[in-house]
Amino acid sequence: MEIDNKLEKLSSKALLTNTPPKRIRIRPLTKATIVLRSTLVVLAILTVYAFYTLDSKDVSLVQGLVATIQNIKVMFLEPQFNHFTFTHALKQVMVTLGLAFLTTIFGAIIAVVLGLFAAQNLSSKRVSAIIKGFAAFIRAVPTVLWVLIFAVAAGLGSVAAVIGMTFHSVSYLIKAYSESFEELDKGVIEALQASGASWWQIVFQAVIPSSITYMISWTFLRFEINFAVAIAMGAAAGAGGIGFDMFMAGSFYYDIREIGTVTYFILTVAILLELLATQIKKRLKVNI
Repeated sequence: MEIDNKLEKLSSKALLTNTPPKRIRIRPLTKATIVLRSTLVVLAILTVYAFYTLDSKDVSLVQGLVATIQNIKVMFLEPQFNHFTFTHALKQVMVTLGLAFLTTIFGAIIAVVLGLFAAQNLSSKRVSAIIKGFAAFIRAVPTVLWVLIFAVAAGLGSVAAVIGMTFHSVSYLIKAYSESFEELDKGVIEALQASGASWWQIVFQAVIPSSITYMISWTFLRFEINFAVAIAMGAAAGAGGIGFDMFMAGSFYYDIREIGTVTYFILTVAILLELLATQIKKRLKVNI
């Protein structure tokens, strides 16, 4: 019996060793893979060429890294007020928050109405496609360009910044709201229509109540984005706020220490907004 078992084991091992190996299937080159690889090769060549032809103005890479580290050390380890006070900086932060708040509120009000008509379960396919296409076009253009476009009529300042940021916020929130409205069960809408409810009754009794948590969460997320955009608009479009002070400290006064102070103000507000958003999402139990 032991001999038979040994013979069976040896024969099984022999069969395992004699089995031919599986062939590895190599996928043939397709047009998509050729285009992708060619694009990557071209980008790599352009990157190498850009570094090779970069005008370093006789500054070596080591010197540049040392100077950068030194500037970062001075900026964040030695912040101080030189051209404005703590009260002034706090006031400017509130101005930036005000710009973000106004643009978010205006954008949310307009987006709710347009989002209802953009939802396919509440509107016709043609109207929905037109509104969504228009909103996609607006989102494709950066906010800075919209602010500069409206600055031609309103002039550089807070007015052009509010209009441009509101314009972009509307397109962002239309997509968010319409997708939230479309998640409503069609059976609920059909049941309300069968009971004789009007379109507005369906909206206020079924659509808005079922989507309100998502709408609040998306709106607060857009408020965080508008705060960051308002900082940039303060520097680029003269909208005021803490962004304008950072622009003056960096481009006019050349004060690295003051830039560090402004950066700490912005980081503090951004962290507070993130903590507030986290608490709101926990209470609403919404995951974006």
